[in-house]
Amino acid sequence: MSQAVGKIPSPSQLADEHAIRDIIHLHCRGVDRADEVALKACYWTEASVSYGAEPAPAHPFCEGLVEAIRGFAQTHHVVSNIIVNFALADDPARATVETYLVAFHYLEDPDGEDSEMTYLGRYLDKFEKRGDRWKIIQRTPVMSWSQNAATSHDREHPALAALKTAARYPDDPVYER
Repeated sequence: MSQAVGKIPSPSQLADEHAIRDIIHLHCRGVDRADEVALKACYWTEASVSYGAEPAPAHPFCEGLVEAIRGFAQTHHVVSNIIVNFALADDPARATVETYLVAFHYLEDPDGEDSEMTYLGRYLDKFEKRGDRWKIIQRTPVMSWSQNAATSHDREHPALAALKTAARYPDDPVYER
């Protein structure tokens, strides 16, 4: 690692790291809410993603991702261990970012045999700063493992019945503000 480990970051570097983390978090919301506008806001227009054998343009990928996500009753993406490295990019307007990811995908079955696919992996991102905005210019997901299991969701449980339920854009409570 070429960035000095444990070195106290400057205020501008802290602000840049915060902006990068905001994009990573917005991306999770965009996926879980199937919000195409939020997803595209995370990528520069010429950005690419490498979810398959070959890199693909990010914005069209976001459109297809929204449709794929709607096939699940719910999804829940959780990120952690976000490591931002400015030194590897050789340019103060570029950063490499490694983010750990756990993603849950709940699939309702009409016959009552619901299942959950859990994905564990990382995002390896390249970010660029233009003006005062950071966005992803290239994303490569790296899978650690995944698992599929039968599951259930008790909507009528007394501790849960009164809670609002997550939904896709624009019906989720987050958009009621």
